Amino acid sequence: MSTSAASHLSPAFPGKAAWGTAGKLRAWQAAAVERYLTDQPRDFLAVATPGAGKTTYALRLATELLQRGIVQQITIVAPTEHLKTQWADAASRVGIHIDPRFTNAQEEHAKGFHGIAVTYAGVASRPALHRIRTERKRTLVILDEVHHGGDTKSWGDAIREAFESATRRICLTGTPFRSDAAPIPFVRYEEGPDGIRRSASDFTYGYADALRDGVVRPVLFMAYGGAMRWRTSAGDEISARLGEPLTKDATAAAWRTALDPTGAWIPAVLRAADKRLTEVRRHVPDAGGLVIASNQTAARAYARILHEKTGVRPTVVLSDDAGASSRIEEFADSEDRWMVAVRMVSEGVDVPRLAVGVFATSTSTPLYFAQAVGRFVRARRRGETATVFLPTVPIILELAATMEKERNHALDRPETNEDSIWAEEEGLIEEANREEKASGQLEGTFEALESEAEFDHVLFDAQQFGLGAVAGSAEEEEYLGLPGLLEPDQVSSLLRQRQDKQLRTGRKRPDADPPVAAHRALAAQRKELNALVAAYSTKSGKPHAHVHHELRVKCGGPALDRASSDEVSERITMLRNWFVGRKR
Repeated sequence: MSTSAASHLSPAFPGKAAWGTAGKLRAWQAAAVERYLTDQPRDFLAVATPGAGKTTYALRLATELLQRGIVQQITIVAPTEHLKTQWADAASRVGIHIDPRFTNAQEEHAKGFHGIAVTYAGVASRPALHRIRTERKRTLVILDEVHHGGDTKSWGDAIREAFESATRRICLTGTPFRSDAAPIPFVRYEEGPDGIRRSASDFTYGYADALRDGVVRPVLFMAYGGAMRWRTSAGDEISARLGEPLTKDATAAAWRTALDPTGAWIPAVLRAADKRLTEVRRHVPDAGGLVIASNQTAARAYARILHEKTGVRPTVVLSDDAGASSRIEEFADSEDRWMVAVRMVSEGVDVPRLAVGVFATSTSTPLYFAQAVGRFVRARRRGETATVFLPTVPIILELAATMEKERNHALDRPETNEDSIWAEEEGLIEEANREEKASGQLEGTFEALESEAEFDHVLFDAQQFGLGAVAGSAEEEEYLGLPGLLEPDQVSSLLRQRQDKQLRTGRKRPDADPPVAAHRALAAQRKELNALVAAYSTKSGKPHAHVHHELRVKCGGPALDRASSDEVSERITMLRNWFVGRKR
């Protein structure tokens, strides 16, 4: 709503009648509202998984505080321009009028509005202005995705200066805090027995809770590896398989090679994702897909590939495009198949019909991964599942397997190896997410030569299913063809059936047909054994290490990294027999 269009509005505060058409609160929202209204804190941090309904919760509190006369105006701080409008639209549905087009040059919002929506960057550009606005009237400040207050010291200092005098502050987040970030204003930190201060939430509603309550969708993660070849800055050509044990640098290079649009990996994964989307749309006709790219160049290339494969041009959303927000809204309201985006949909953007995703980016922090997966988990009806296609990269698979794990913001902590990884990955994000200018600067240090894709496995409910398959094979189709509407226990049951079928019929690999170097054949055998061990571990409940140890005891021979081809083959045969109940 524009400023001029809102000038006639009455400044009357919304009442509870406005919620009659807004729907009943979910159990967690009602519990969190009750806790807030009982304690009446000045600061309140609510941590709720993406898709759980943080916006609805905060607006219900805003309604209560306005109606009771505790506050007179509202300031909503969001990470992006698009989210400002999204907040304003949601607020209007419950009788609260927010101006998302407010600029610092205006200094005051027009009559008829209950407040404004601004970005963290907007506050940081004129914190003194927002301090004056906050001091003039009793103000409720809603800090959406408050972890952005720790992104830079300047942003943190700005929101502290701007909103120190606020009557009430509600902080919201749906993703893990970065543990190496600056202290986040208005967030309470509590010191543990180890002397480390960690962020403390006032109410937490995690992914596991939301999944149990049917508030979010369960997620199928489809992992794809394959053979990669690239040239280093020294001119050396290196080959490796994505998903096999590699050094950190080799993993990063193989990953970049897979994501290169000129290779065969991306087209194969996009083809598989589109097939999966087709299957989902048999039961959910408006289901949509989203490809998350690292930069604009890659996004445009991925869009061209999708157009070639589907015959339909996908919606392309680029972070610095003036029309990005309107394109997201148009896609959300349509039944179009695909959207390709860079960062714009990484957090907070609400497109509930998104059901299939391709994580085609080299960004790998817990924060970004949670934001990305959060785009696909918003449930609309029972039985909906989400499917996200991933590269077989250990750090990504670990994040997928531990979606339910909470990660509090820790201060004063000596840097651990894990923290070094996350900090380094944050640096890689900044490099990967710079646009074409930066990409051009990197071309001289790395060249992707060729790639191929191979379906590795499905990760569901932290369990691994599937023993790998050639991309485009009937075995891969078995997993892509899962029905679009299933209860979680039905998903698990069908995945086990497909895995058992693979075990009975034997596994066909591209390496098995033509003659290959001995080291490649052995690497493929080790990978197959590891997949079987993971599957048997899921079935038996025994840890992977115990299964490997039992195989060594039964078959003899050294540890897997020193076992010969014959020794690995014997263990594979034995493990297959275990699956069908035959013991040696």
